[in-house]
Amino acid sequence: MTRIAVHGAAGRMGRNIVSVLAEDKAATLVSAIDRAGHATLGQDAGVLAGLPEPLGVALTAVLPAALEHAEVAIDFSSPEAARALFKACAERRVGVVVGTTGLDATTRAAIDSLAKVSPVVLAPNFSVGVNVLWALAAQAVRLLGPEYDIEIVEMHHHHKVDAPSGTAVRLTEVVAQARGLDPARAVVAGRHGQVGARRPDEIGVHALRGGDVVGDHTLILAGPGERVELTHRAHTREIFARGAVRAAHWVCGRAPGLYEMADVLGITTS
Repeated sequence: MTRIAVHGAAGRMGRNIVSVLAEDKAATLVSAIDRAGHATLGQDAGVLAGLPEPLGVALTAVLPAALEHAEVAIDFSSPEAARALFKACAERRVGVVVGTTGLDATTRAAIDSLAKVSPVVLAPNFSVGVNVLWALAAQAVRLLGPEYDIEIVEMHHHHKVDAPSGTAVRLTEVVAQARGLDPARAVVAGRHGQVGARRPDEIGVHALRGGDVVGDHTLILAGPGERVELTHRAHTREIFARGAVRAAHWVCGRAPGLYEMADVLGITTS
């Protein structure tokens, strides 16, 4: 039985993870954590997740007590809140599954420090389908060759605060590596005005926002006389929750280090 703490449990993803854990006979929710001062502190995590019955786990902001019995913590919070979690997990050698996006350099440094003493799965997207998309994208770019221009389009709901999405950033890194490009130089984030003809070494990245779109990502490979498009569409956040729980099971007992969802799924891109 994998003992799991959920950090950011009052958020949309946190509630989805709690729902998935309630159905998982191989896992138990030992704590539900959110920031100090949150309006739902003290409420039952199952009730917050919309389950028909309470789980007997109250939402708390006290990290040491919340991690006391946890083997792994699943984090979908904010960079600032995540840093405090990483420090607490490092002190207790608790594994972490990191789903928080928009990470700054300070938070990434905290993850690197944590990975020296605990196993960490860091992924911009925990969907199994998205991780397969990345693998297929790398293969397609290598097979089609440099005559095919690379464009990436992503769309999310109007509440999303970072752009492009972490998934699109990772997709950019994957195709840049497959093409032998430096993403820091190759990426063109949208186009406006008299930008001139497209360079062959560009990777166009376009972020759309609107409505309640959970997450759409499309890779366009446009060549002479044809184009290939690879698309993943997320219909529900449950797919991310299920992937994160799968990663939590996998990471328990692993050696300290930084892992990806590809490691969890056994995907190789070489």
